[in-house]
Amino acid sequence: MLTVVVNFFNNRREARNTLYSLTTGYQQGASHIEYEVIAVDNGSSEPLSAAEVRAYGPQFRYRYVNNASVSPAASINAACRDAAGERLMVLIDGAHILSPRILHLADMAFSALPSPFVATVLFHLGPKHQYDSVLEGYNQQVEDGVLAASGWKEDGYRLYSASSAFADASEGWFGMLFESGCFALRKADFLALGGYDERFQSRGGGLVNLEFFRRALLRPALQYVVLLGEGTFHQFHGGVATNQPRERQPWAEFHEEYVRVCREPYQQVIRAPLYLGSIPAEARRIAKYSAARGFELWERRGA
Repeated sequence: MLTVVVNFFNNRREARNTLYSLTTGYQQGASHIEYEVIAVDNGSSEPLSAAEVRAYGPQFRYRYVNNASVSPAASINAACRDAAGERLMVLIDGAHILSPRILHLADMAFSALPSPFVATVLFHLGPKHQYDSVLEGYNQQVEDGVLAASGWKEDGYRLYSASSAFADASEGWFGMLFESGCFALRKADFLALGGYDERFQSRGGGLVNLEFFRRALLRPALQYVVLLGEGTFHQFHGGVATNQPRERQPWAEFHEEYVRVCREPYQQVIRAPLYLGSIPAEARRIAKYSAARGFELWERRGA
C-alpha cells in the first residue's frame, strides 16, 4: 500500500487542483494501486474541511494540526509515522499539481527496486518563473484562466502548455536536482533517514526539503530514480519563497538556519539518477531544453 502525504497551509484554492490530481480518475494506470491520501492541514487560519477532502474519494483523509509550527516538518513526520502504507509519497507544498503517471511509475519503481528514492521535477505554472511573472501582474486569477484554457483535467500532460520554466536552476530531468516537490520511498527508509529534520523552524520549513533530499542522495543503499516526463506544477499562492520577487527571496535567512542546523553551508550532491518513464509529446519542447542545458551543466561540473 502507498500513503501519499500532502501538506497544505492556507491554500484552499490550490488544494482543489492538487487533490484532484491524486484521484484515480486523473492518475493514469493507478486503478490497481492501493493507496491513501493524507491531506495535512498545518494550522491554516482558513482550513480545508474533512468533507471537502473526502469528496475526492474514500481513500482521502483529512488531518488538521492544531497549534502547528510555521514549519511543516513535524506535522509531515507525524503523518508519515501514522501512514498505513509501507510505501510513502511526500509533497511538502500542497500547491503542486501532479502529472498523470506519477503514481503508476512510482509503483513500478517500488516493484522493481528494493529501496528506491523516487524524485519528480518541479515546474512553475505561467509564462516564466513566478518570482518574475508576479512583477508583471501574474496572480491566482490569471493562473485560473491559464489552467482552464489548458484543459489539464482532461489530460494532465497539457499542464506543459501552461508552464514555461523549471522551478529552479537544476535544468530538469537531465540536469542536477536540488530537491523534489513530490518524492517517494519506503516508509522504513524514510524513518531510517530520520524524516524531515524538525530543527528547521523557518516559515514553510526553510531549506528542510533540500536538506532531506541531500541526505537521501548521500545514502548509497537508496536507488535514486527520476521520473522522466513527469513533474509537479506549482500554483501561485503568495508563498514564502516561490511567489516573492527575486529581491525579496528569503534565501539568506533560510541558509543561515541551514548552517545553524547542519553546521556547514549547503552543498548540492552530485549523483546520476536512474530514469523511469517516457517523454509525452506535450513535454518534448522542454525535454529538448533540459537535455541541452542539463548535459552542459554536467560537463561544467566535471561529472
